[in-house]
Amino acid sequence: MQRHVAVIDVGETPFFIPKRAPFVVPAILLCALLLLSACVTSARRPSPVPATGHPAPTSWWHPTPGLTWQWQLTGEIDVDVRTDVIDVDLYVDQSVLDDFHSRGTRVICYVSVGSFEDWRPDKDAFPQEVLGKEYEGWSGERWLDIRRIERLAPIMRARLDVCAAKGFDAVEPDNIAVYEEDTGFPISFEENVRYARWLAEEAHARGLAIGLKNGPGMVPELADTFDFAITEEAFAHGFARAFLPFLRAGKAVFDAEYTDTEVDWERACTMSEAWGFSTILKRRSLDTWVRFCEA
Repeated sequence: MQRHVAVIDVGETPFFIPKRAPFVVPAILLCALLLLSACVTSARRPSPVPATGHPAPTSWWHPTPGLTWQWQLTGEIDVDVRTDVIDVDLYVDQSVLDDFHSRGTRVICYVSVGSFEDWRPDKDAFPQEVLGKEYEGWSGERWLDIRRIERLAPIMRARLDVCAAKGFDAVEPDNIAVYEEDTGFPISFEENVRYARWLAEEAHARGLAIGLKNGPGMVPELADTFDFAITEEAFAHGFARAFLPFLRAGKAVFDAEYTDTEVDWERACTMSEAWGFSTILKRRSLDTWVRFCEA
């Protein structure tokens, strides 16, 4: 017996509507299309971990090329230094941030996102299964299994919460590029990029700008997502050119060269000026000492 129905094809599932009730077709069709749209939208937006719960800010700081900067992670912070930007540790005293902000200086929050540090107050929050090999050359530090976002999420979110609560303008996610390191875990390039994008989303959700720290191989994938970059020895090791996409997009690249290398400082400054890098010379200890390129 032939069924008196109308068949509406929405994707792979046909919807059968009795023809004796034509007045319900528009309503049923609308519901079906809305349901399909919701499913498709959900499929396109996979979430590796639960949402942050933070309302999405409309904007955050966007560092531009040419800003002067200082980077100090050890010793008493030199609050008298005059730069556009200062990069200091997450746990610096609130008074330091307030001092810099009172003079219009932007402050970047240093956080290691790819390594465990046994001197941090939240060290006991790290589960043993995410701790990898020792970070060679840095006592008390071990690599993290950044593939385990669901295990690291509560820790990293808590750190970003502190950055935001203190009033930092941005975050420096140190050790974000680990896919080529001897971590003890088989971390792929794609998994590393996934973690980096997750961190950017979490930072932006808190109104924080975020910089790509080193990782020249990830620039093509992340230059559009990250707001600026921080590099170490980009001129000494010859990978500065990889970060030009940031500068072409009007995003700052803050570079630090070190005194214990054979970097050609004058040439580094000349190239920095030509390309738009913000380059400084630092001791490896990252104390107060700094040398700027002469104008």
